[in-house]
Amino acid sequence: MFSWIHFLSYAIATAVTPGPNNIISMSNASRLGFRKSFPFNLGIWVGFSIVMLVCTVFCNTLSTIIPKIKMPMLIVGALYMLWLAWKTIRSSSVIEEDHSRSGFISGLTLQFVNPKIYIYCIVSMEAYILPFYHGKTLELVFFAFLLAFIGFIFTLCWALFGSAFKALFSKYAKGTNTIMALLLIYCAASLFL
Repeated sequence: MFSWIHFLSYAIATAVTPGPNNIISMSNASRLGFRKSFPFNLGIWVGFSIVMLVCTVFCNTLSTIIPKIKMPMLIVGALYMLWLAWKTIRSSSVIEEDHSRSGFISGLTLQFVNPKIYIYCIVSMEAYILPFYHGKTLELVFFAFLLAFIGFIFTLCWALFGSAFKALFSKYAKGTNTIMALLLIYCAASLFL
């Protein structure tokens, strides 16, 4: 039976952790304001949706051609999450900003070079979705768009709270990083439950 709890725990924990989308969205919003940074976030959503659809087709096809691919992909995904947890727990309280991107096209193109979202989709598909919906096109498209929407929502949250998040993470960096790392470790372990 499909576990919404495990799936959403993974999707939310991965989407809320710092990554290129979240950091640049926060930076843009703190510099330009939420409204002026919104085109960048729309670009993220469109690009994110395209990448999720392509990854979904890739995973579904690969699982059909090589049925035993699931375990290696889960292991790679779990190792990546553990590496993210390690980097998160060891990171400093200083959030690096990138002021070079702020428009729709920048948000869109960023998605094609953002490794975090590829892993996000591949692990979601292989661990949670394909075991129950393999070959079901409509359901897979729904989940691809749901993954993109979850990512978009948390990117908007980082943008909306731009400077507030920056101050919060700087002030409570150790506690915040520990919580994020533990969530990622939980998600890595839940891949094998």
